[in-house]
Amino acid sequence: MFSRFRPDTFTLMIVGALILGSVLPVQDRAAEWLGLFANGMIALLFFLHGARIDRQTALAGLVHWRLHLVVFASTFVLFPILGLAAGLLSPTLLTPALAAGVLFLCVLPSTVQSSIAFTSVAGGNVPAAICSASASNILGMFITPLLVAVLLNSQGGHHEFDWGAVAKIMAQLLLPFIVGQMLQPRLGPWLTRHKPLTMVVDRGSILLIVYIAFSHAVATGLWSRTPLPALATMLVVDLVLLALVLSITTAASRLLGFSKEDEITIVFCGSKKSLASGVPMANVIFAGQDVGGILLPLMLFHQVQLMACAALARRYAERTLAVLAAEEGPARAGVAPAEAKLAAR
Repeated sequence: MFSRFRPDTFTLMIVGALILGSVLPVQDRAAEWLGLFANGMIALLFFLHGARIDRQTALAGLVHWRLHLVVFASTFVLFPILGLAAGLLSPTLLTPALAAGVLFLCVLPSTVQSSIAFTSVAGGNVPAAICSASASNILGMFITPLLVAVLLNSQGGHHEFDWGAVAKIMAQLLLPFIVGQMLQPRLGPWLTRHKPLTMVVDRGSILLIVYIAFSHAVATGLWSRTPLPALATMLVVDLVLLALVLSITTAASRLLGFSKEDEITIVFCGSKKSLASGVPMANVIFAGQDVGGILLPLMLFHQVQLMACAALARRYAERTLAVLAAEEGPARAGVAPAEAKLAAR
């Protein structure tokens, strides 16, 4: 039972990078060189993402435009509204950096890999998930910096929309992704057979940036400015955010008459936030600021969403198997499938 709540290996590695950055921070010239290397790793990661996504499968998912609108509304409308509400807890219960981090988390695009993986496990619409998650990441490269500027200013901040930041994000994330897509017919099959390569680049690039961010944050006094009650509040905020979005996306998909397969896709694509996109974006958007503190809510949310959605995917899968078993049994006895479904409910 408790194994469901045990942190995965990658989360433990992130905690290790955080601790290492706090105890043995990289500084000065070494930090600059390591930062350049990490940026190269991020560019390689998005190149590999582009090369892995099958174009025909993604295009096949385009026909589900209503589904994509619901996912995008959850990602870029519902989440930001909830993030603004959480901002009311600052500065009494959340420090300004943590409040900015929660809001930044709420304007990020959806994940690609875990959204697709959970949709597949749960028996959802995989082509639509591939299309929706990929489009969310591409749109997020422009929408996220815009929302950060607009929403932080609405909370009394002084963050202006920076076209230079957008250009850097496009150069580091979108351009490699496009090049990867162009080479997908040649590289795609090979990368499918060598998935560990993408995983090493994915995890390695994030760990490097987390280490660099916390090295800088410790040098500027992150932990002395972040009391334990504020960290506890951040945990509660992350849990409430995920619970609300999962509940609202489930209810909305049923209210709008989506099939069970589409509901699964909406729930998993509309409730995720991308650590792979968020870490490099934060490095660009909040350059020279408390990036370590801003990333804390995202890193915690990453673990929370993995644990919750893994359990939810298993639950969806078990229900699907129960319905199929109920259909097969009566079918052999001459009972209509519709009656079997009714009985299964």
